[in-house]
Amino acid sequence: MIRLPRSAALIALVSLCAGSAGFAQTDTSAGAVTMTPVMTGLDAPWGFGFLPSGAVVLTEKSGDVLLLTPGERAEVAGRIDVVDQGQGGLLDVLVPRDFAQSQELYFTFAKAQGRGSNTAVARGVLTSGELTDVETIWEAAPGASGGRHFGSRLVEARDGSLYLTIGDRGDRPSAQDRSIENGSVVRITRDGEIPSSNPFLGDDGRPGIWSYGHRNPQGMAVDADGRIWTVEHGAQGGDEINLIQKGANYGWPVISYGRHYSGAKIGEGTTQAGMEQPEFYWDPSIAPSGMMIYGGDMFPEWRGDIFVGSLKFDMISRLERGGSLSEAERIAADETLRVRDIREAPDGSIWFLSVGQGALYRMSRAGS
Repeated sequence: MIRLPRSAALIALVSLCAGSAGFAQTDTSAGAVTMTPVMTGLDAPWGFGFLPSGAVVLTEKSGDVLLLTPGERAEVAGRIDVVDQGQGGLLDVLVPRDFAQSQELYFTFAKAQGRGSNTAVARGVLTSGELTDVETIWEAAPGASGGRHFGSRLVEARDGSLYLTIGDRGDRPSAQDRSIENGSVVRITRDGEIPSSNPFLGDDGRPGIWSYGHRNPQGMAVDADGRIWTVEHGAQGGDEINLIQKGANYGWPVISYGRHYSGAKIGEGTTQAGMEQPEFYWDPSIAPSGMMIYGGDMFPEWRGDIFVGSLKFDMISRLERGGSLSEAERIAADETLRVRDIREAPDGSIWFLSVGQGALYRMSRAGS
């Protein structure tokens, strides 16, 4: 059997799956880009990741895990028992750096807890198209109900620990209550244990909490310096990008740059002692979801920039990091309809999930 290099396998995958669907070109600050469909016919896709082989693993909110390889699109055997309600279901997927050796995948999902549900993390082993040894390694404290604000992005830090986001579950005051994980960024080990360096270990709160005061972070990324960034939904206005600091309070719902959907004022204004300011905020809201910090070679002019998918305005926001973070560009096309997730591929192309189109796309420099 001939084994293609990882980037070549991805190109073969794109060529195979695009079929006769065609290629769309869009003008950007980096020149013309091509948006090529990789997978269509998806049902509420949420997260995806690249395997060392060049295959792509992808989640659908209903609970399906799909595996896309050159020559085959398959549903992975073996399921995680999820609560598919509102914004909950099977959510993010993380391919750890040592996947070639461990074959492990990590997932976030809405887990049943009595009459309610909350965000949890599962681990499974992917072999021969089957997910085996599936176990829940961590779950948020019970007590939440309804289908709102699960957060649910998952990243691997430089030290191998896992960071995940949890929304306030529609219960605003809970984001300031450290006896539960609602409205927080949580840090755990790959076995679901609590690292000894977590900031609130030993106090009366939940020891997994790394930062709190978040509304609903649906995007998270690690930059070249190993720092953790999140993007989170505001209410009406006040979507935020935050640089996550150990033990910090990001203010929700005491401070915000947005207003309630009724138009009423939120909390006590935009600043408060002991509460962090966002690095950037949108008003009006864009309903941000997936987040990526670009570091590839295909678009050198975009290196270090932050890319955020918009569920509301059907575009990808590109933000530049200088003395301060600023929105430099909005990349919009028919393909960018309700962008849920966005990732950098091994060849430097940019891949994104469109919920509105039910499709996974590859964005590349025209001709690449």
